[in-house]
This record gives sequence, structure tokens and C-alpha cells, in this order.
Amino acid sequence: MTETRTESVDLLIHSRWVIPMDPARSVLPNHCVAIRDKRIVGLCPSSDAGKLYSAAAEKHLNSHALIPGLVNAHGHAAMSLLRGVADDLPLKTWLEEHIWPLEGEHVSREFVYQGSTLAMAEMLRSGTTTFADMYFFPDEVARAAIDAQMRVQLASPVLDFPTIWAADAEEYIRKACTLHDDFRSSEFAHTAFGPHAPYTVSDAPLRKLSMLADELDVPIHMHVHETAQEVSDAVAQHGNRPLQRLHALGMISPRLLCVHATELDAEDIALLADNGASVIHCPESNLKLASGFCKVAALQQHQVNVALGTDGCASNNDLDMIGEMRSAAMLAKAVADDASALPAMEALAMATINGASALGMSADIGSLEVGKLADLTAVDLDAINCWPLHNPVSHLVYACNSSQVSDVWVSGRALLIDGELQTIDIDLLRNQSEDWQRKISGN
Repeated sequence: MTETRTESVDLLIHSRWVIPMDPARSVLPNHCVAIRDKRIVGLCPSSDAGKLYSAAAEKHLNSHALIPGLVNAHGHAAMSLLRGVADDLPLKTWLEEHIWPLEGEHVSREFVYQGSTLAMAEMLRSGTTTFADMYFFPDEVARAAIDAQMRVQLASPVLDFPTIWAADAEEYIRKACTLHDDFRSSEFAHTAFGPHAPYTVSDAPLRKLSMLADELDVPIHMHVHETAQEVSDAVAQHGNRPLQRLHALGMISPRLLCVHATELDAEDIALLADNGASVIHCPESNLKLASGFCKVAALQQHQVNVALGTDGCASNNDLDMIGEMRSAAMLAKAVADDASALPAMEALAMATINGASALGMSADIGSLEVGKLADLTAVDLDAINCWPLHNPVSHLVYACNSSQVSDVWVSGRALLIDGELQTIDIDLLRNQSEDWQRKISGN
């Protein structure tokens, strides 16, 4: 009799459903994921696992959906400390009369590290394992992410005017290149260029960023076509729409992530499609600031990759990607006047594999496939709001809330176990947040 030899693995995670977000958009009932040395080495029916694997540890999730860790493709993490300070205002007033003055008064290395840690705690608790961040002191965001063992892509800011981070565009770009050098070997901190917007960065720095992005093989992360006024002002100043200007500067390519993109006409969409750029949709922030509506269905019909982001807590006011999926799906239907626009599975794709593709990280994250890093999120579907359970993907998008996230792994390490954070001190975080509340409010 021939003895069957099993493969040794570090961890087997069994789940009622595994939804890997593979190209087939599979839904695998009663399956497990095998993990060794931080990566996924196999998926199989749980009934076969004993014949295939010898695991050092096993986790059984009998009522859960196991999905790729969610990817929040745009935000300003440290602005969690400004949550709720300037609500119910239009974008220009909100930004110029409230947010920028508050940032000028309070932003420091300590503000960014502690605010980013607060954001990461919220994101991990709601199933996000990777986030893109555009903010000052990106090295502090990197330090916070490494301490929390969470993945971040740092869109190092670039502007024409001085801030606490840099004096002019040249200094911003120099610091962005230094950041890239400092973290090029990091497991958790990755880099990108983050020119703020076409109206805050002039042509010469944008040309230089386009060249450097190609040279360093990194994305360019930029607010683009966020409001109708931005577009009309650009036409008045430059004689063309912002995307036309960026195209003339050679910036529209698969490296470009266009954040918000609420004001797109047919020519804009064709330009993005023809050049392989991605759009980062932030539905709740856009709704709250009355910035406009992203034409998600039209973009997807033209094969434009659309990912999902929350934006910062000063304009959302949370970092809940599960809620963002639902908002995106509902809004897409209303904008397209089509109830079949953005079905649940594709909303989940926007929050997982599409986000990974936009960030240039899809070789390692965004789906549960052999060879990829073991970034996973478990959502418990045994809740009143999920009874009866006809379709787990539908429930993830249309019925679940973030409190149902029970467990999160990054590189196979558990960062959330049964709802409890493992790498962030919640009591310390609460005290720090209360201190900032007193400083910012003045009482």
C-alpha cells in the first residue's frame, strides 16, 4: 500500500465560502486556503484538505465568506484626526477655508503618525489590508504601516506652493524620490508620485514626474476632474480640459490613477480607455461634497479599470470599504439609469482586484490565487441582516456591515482575530485621539 504524503503548510483557513476574485469570479462553498511562507500555496474543498496538507495551524470559519483583503485605493489617512470638523460645506469652502488652515496649524510628524494609526485601526477592523495614501510626511505613514504590519502605497505629495512638507515642486519631487529609495525593499510600504491635481501643479513638474514614474516604475496618483468648476476653470486658463492637458504632457498611461473623475465626457472616457489609465471612484466623499457623479458603468463599458477608495475622514467620514461598495453599486445604477449597472460581484472586484491592478500590485494581492501574498478578510454572514442567505456575494455588497468582519490576515499573519486588533494598541489610540480632539477644537 502506497502512503500518501501531505504538503506541510503554516495555516489552513476553512470557510463556508471562499470568494477568490479570480478571473472566473468563482464562489467556492466549503473550501479552504493553504498558506506557507506568507503566500497562498493552494485552494481546495475542505473535505480534501486532510489528504493534501499537514498544517501547523487551522482556522475554521463555519459561517463566513473569505475574500481577498480589501484595497482602499485612495485616501488621506492622517485626516482621521479631522473627522467631522467641517461638515456640510462645498468642496472649495471646505478645503480653502477650513481644512487647509487646520492643517497649517496642526499637521506635524506626530499628527501624521498617530492619525494614520487611527485610520489603519479602522481599516483593519472593516477588512482593508492595503491602502493608498496621499499626505504630508509620508515617511511617518510608512512607519505607522510597518508597525501595524499593514500594506500601504505612499503617493508622495507634489504641489507648486509651500507646505510644512516642502517649499516648492522641486523639493516635493526630491523628497518623493528619497522616499522611494528608502522603502524600495519594504514588504509593507510601497511608493508612488502624488501630484495633488492639475490646478495645483504646473507643466514642468508634471513632465518631470511622468519621466521619473517611467524610470522608477511607479504609479502617478492624482485628483482629476473632481468638480465641474475644476474643468471650466482649466478650459478658461489653458484652453483645454485637464485630461487633454495631461495627455499633451504624456501623463495618461497605465501608471495614471485618476481620483474622483466625476466630470467626464465621451472624449475623456475614450482617452482613458485608449491609454490604459485607471479611475479611483470615491462615491461617498463625492456625494457629501456634492462634487458630481462618476460614470462608472460607462467607464466599465469602455474597459477602463475602476477601483474604489474612501477618500479621507474629513470628507467621508469613515474608511469603511464595505459601505463604500454598497454606495458605489447603488450610485452606479442611478447614474446609468440602469438597475443592472455594477452588479455585486463587480462592486467587490472594484474593492479588491481592480484596486490592486490600479496600484500596480495585482501580481501579489487583490485575489486569492496560488502564488499571491496571503492577504485575506473573513466576513461572518451569520447575522440577522443576512438571513436568509441566498447569495453570499450579494450579501457582502448589499446587506453586510463592517462589524461583521471577524478576522484579517496580511502576509498570512493575523492582524484581526475575532474582531480584536493584534498590532495596534486601542487604549493608547483612544487617548491620543482624545488629545487631538482637545487641541483641534480648543477645549
